Amino acid sequence: MIAFVSGSVAALAPDAAVVEVGGIGMAVQCTPNTLSTLRLGQQAKLATSLVVREDSLTLYGFADDDERQTFELLQTASGVGPRLAQAMLAVHSPDGLRRAVATADEKALTAVPGIGKKGAQKLLLELKDRLGEPLGTGGPAIGTPVTTGWREQLHAALIGLGYATREADEAVGAVAPQAEAMEGTPQVGQLLKAALQTLNRTR
Repeated sequence: MIAFVSGSVAALAPDAAVVEVGGIGMAVQCTPNTLSTLRLGQQAKLATSLVVREDSLTLYGFADDDERQTFELLQTASGVGPRLAQAMLAVHSPDGLRRAVATADEKALTAVPGIGKKGAQKLLLELKDRLGEPLGTGGPAIGTPVTTGWREQLHAALIGLGYATREADEAVGAVAPQAEAMEGTPQVGQLLKAALQTLNRTR
């Protein structure tokens, strides 16, 4: 198992980063929250989980070991693959997920794209004794973004991808109506893709 990768950030995309490790570029799938902490050309260390399939080897990257462990525990529930587990961590912090499961908060889980009411009920039953208790009383509330808000997350992600502050400001403004139309917590991953399309049209 590849426990972590450490090196210079060689490239950034809406859902992945390339980290140069010993002269080799390692493509790592990450959430927008994790990507927003990375900067091109700067050193980074990501906890990783390697998902092996018959036709692919995919490396998923996380800000810390707690995120990686939560990612792997989520996949022990039936119907939860790496993509859905990553989507859950894009919406909630590990402790936010632990609180959601501990308090049987269906609404928190249905805020994740791909999880409906019945799916949330099933996950609450299956994960009840797997994720453990919340580690702290602080941190983001259930159903809120991991950082201060979607605008800040999106802006930081665009800056991390190499766009100028002015361009990031304009892109955030352009997708604001789409964000406001979303039910519950705006999905930063979807907004990032829309923002990149907007920027590509203006270039």
